[in-house]
Amino acid sequence: MYIELRHLRTIRAIHQAGGLARAADLLNMTQSALSHQVAGLEAQAGMELFVRRSKPMRLSAAGYRMLKAAERILPEMDAMEEEFRALRSGKSGRLHIAIECHACFDWLFPVLDLFRRAWPEVDVDIRAGFAFDAFPALHREEVDLVIASEAGPMPGVGFNPLFDYHPTFVAASNNPLADKDFITAEDFRDQVLITYPVGRDKLDVFSEILTPAKVEPRAHRTAELTAVILMLVASGRGVAVLPDWVMREVKWHSDYVTKPLGPDPVTKRMYGATREEDVAKPYIAHFLRLARTEPVKLQRDL
Repeated sequence: MYIELRHLRTIRAIHQAGGLARAADLLNMTQSALSHQVAGLEAQAGMELFVRRSKPMRLSAAGYRMLKAAERILPEMDAMEEEFRALRSGKSGRLHIAIECHACFDWLFPVLDLFRRAWPEVDVDIRAGFAFDAFPALHREEVDLVIASEAGPMPGVGFNPLFDYHPTFVAASNNPLADKDFITAEDFRDQVLITYPVGRDKLDVFSEILTPAKVEPRAHRTAELTAVILMLVASGRGVAVLPDWVMREVKWHSDYVTKPLGPDPVTKRMYGATREEDVAKPYIAHFLRLARTEPVKLQRDL
């Protein structure tokens, strides 16, 4: 038995209208064409679907069985069609984000709060990029955007610049380095360095300062959370290098001292990497605009 959606809509319309004439009007077709469709459907079923001797026209037992299927299937199909219309118009979609930056949560959550208000129908999720390979996941369409601080040529991937930032040294206010104008690689030789638990290639303090100078800190320990790193720093357990947007919380706190890395200023850039064909989607373009402006507001508080 071959059933089409139009057959289910016919059964529902006749049941609601109580007769062929009104049902034909509801379906925007002639009564003759509707009668022909019903006759073909009953021929497939091998039994009558309506009791024609009654007024209003009512369903037979077989017709009621088909009506139950129509009442279950048609709302699902209508909802799917509405979702597709929203997708075509750019009002809905999926934005699954991978982050290769622990400290990015500080500015990402305010951005996502603004984004969800503008795009309530977009499914948003966050995956920590340091827990898996973010860019292969982007190619496999498991995620839709990667937040990263490095850009490199990748087929099919566009690196969209977001904003510049300065990796900044932070120590307890009584640290011997507190009186220096800027911090160099040599200054870390006598310090315990506290970082996030990621590879050195993803840590600015190593990639920009220590590794090029071939300098090792006295010791190296890790902590998952920014708040824990800052707590350890304040208690004199070590020093850290964090993005400048994090420093708004400690810049004027008497427990801390912050210093630029030098002698040449260190500037880095954040990127939002997307598949090249996705960057024109309205909601992704809007997210990128927010990610270019909102973190800068945090930096202005410094």
